[in-house]
Formats: sequence, C-alpha cells, structure tokens
Amino acid sequence: MKENNSAVKVENLRREFGSFVAVDDISFNVKKGEVFGFLGPNGAGKSTTIKMLCGLLLPTSGNGYVGSFDIMKESEEIKKTIGYMSQKFSLYDDLTVEENINFFSGIYGVAPNRRKERKEWALEMAGIKDKRGVVTKTLAGGFKQRLALGCAILHEPPIIFLDEPTSGVDPISRRNFWQLIYEMSRSGTTVFVTTHYMDEAEYCDRLALIYRGKIIAEGTPGELKRNYMKKKVLEIEVDRPFEAVETLENNGVETAIFGALLHATVETPAPRPEDRIKKILDDAGLKVTRIEEIVPSLEDVFVTLIEVS
Repeated sequence: MKENNSAVKVENLRREFGSFVAVDDISFNVKKGEVFGFLGPNGAGKSTTIKMLCGLLLPTSGNGYVGSFDIMKESEEIKKTIGYMSQKFSLYDDLTVEENINFFSGIYGVAPNRRKERKEWALEMAGIKDKRGVVTKTLAGGFKQRLALGCAILHEPPIIFLDEPTSGVDPISRRNFWQLIYEMSRSGTTVFVTTHYMDEAEYCDRLALIYRGKIIAEGTPGELKRNYMKKKVLEIEVDRPFEAVETLENNGVETAIFGALLHATVETPAPRPEDRIKKILDDAGLKVTRIEEIVPSLEDVFVTLIEVS
C-alpha cells in the first residue's frame, strides 16, 4: 500500500507494446502538494507513464497508487478524482469557450449548484471572461492553454496531471502558465507535469529524468546538479559554432550547442582546460570571443547522463 504522504507511488511499472518496451520497470514517489516534473526527450516514455497513472492505459506489470486507488484495479475511481490535461489541450475546437466549460463540468461531475461559480472562476483564471461565446479554435495558444487547464480542474481535484502542457505556446504564455501551476501547488494540489523543456524543469520541486523508458536520475534540481554533474562546464562564444563543435569533439572534448553558444564539459582535475580548448579552436582558424566556467544547467546534466547510459 502507498505511503500516507504520497500522492502518487509506483514500483517497477512496465508497459510493453509487442516487443517494444515503452516504460521499463520504473519506480518513484510523488509527495502530496509538490510539483513533480517528469523530464525527458520525445519518445522517452513520459506520455505512456502518465496515461497509466490516469487510468487510460493498463500497465503490463508493476504496481502503483494514485491517491488511495490502485492503478491496476481502480482506474475508473482514479479518473473521477484527478485532473488531466493532455498536450493537445483536450478541448473541443468547434464548441464555444462556454460550451467547453459546460461540457467538462458535466463530465467531471461538478455539482449543479456550483457550476456557475466554477465557470466564472475558469473564465477569470484563463483571462477570457469577454470571450465566453467565442469558438475555441479561434483562441490564441496561451488562452486555449489556460482554458484547457481550467476545464481539467473544474472539479477541484487533489492531483492534476499535465502532459506537455506548454508544448507549442510562446515563452510568455509558458511563464504565465507556470505561475498558475505554483498557485495550485500552494493551495495543496499535487501537480505531476511532463515536459521536454529543460528550463521548465528548474521550476519543479523534484524531478525524475526518463530516457528510453528508464529513470536515470531523480531529485531536486539542485541535487541533480550536485550529484550527477561531476564535470566542469565551460561556456564558449565562438564564430562558426557548428564547425567548432565538430572540431572539439574530434579532439575528445564533449560539446553541445546551446543557442548561439557552446557548452563543453571537461574533467574537473584537468589543469586549465580553457587554454587547451582555445588552442584547439585557434589552430582550426576559429575565432574565440569568450570562454568561462558556468553553473551547469539541467540540460547539461541530462546530456551528461544520457551519454553514459
């Protein structure tokens, strides 16, 4: 049985599709009231996991609980007590904003005497009180995103699952959406969110990193950086960055492109790796503007972990 302070707990959860193992014996625990991030690239197993937890897909093996309900035996009870927002926003594009809210109020069993109050709350939260009669497909991405969240939590569930909720929306909408997530968490709601945006992972209380169906690390953002990043990270500003990456990799330096800059990971005991890297690039005729040590990002951690997994 799950622990009393756990909102979600799984042990050795596995899902196979024929010979393909999408989720490979994973275990983790989500505490009540925390924002738990499930981080990994597309195809890593994030959506398959969240569908099993939401009662939409039966595991091949393993066990787990969402709230007090067994994911193997009580999927219908789970569906009644959680909120779920998929990456497609779960809305009906041909309905108006108000019609979508009315529909989901019925689906989630919102008490008739509370439906008007909850509808006004959702419209206010999404910033679309003046758009209640607008057809949903005409809404901008950020408004549609917040409406989808509002519809998913009309029944005020204690646990909310968000599957890639900020995929395809602009950076400002992403930041505003995370503010809503914080507000839910502060009110006691447990938020389980999947994302492939590494910068968003910094906002989570704790994280599990999944790659090729396996969890390869778990902890707070700070713990992941301290416990899994044993190398120094150098940020490099150089002309022709793609050529510079190839040059450094050919000389045994782990390098990745971050926007217009490069991040090189080097062994900490190595004496003055900056000098060696500058010499390699200079000898290749590449102009180096700046090389400096930086605090590793979660993306640096993730890149390092998948290279050894």
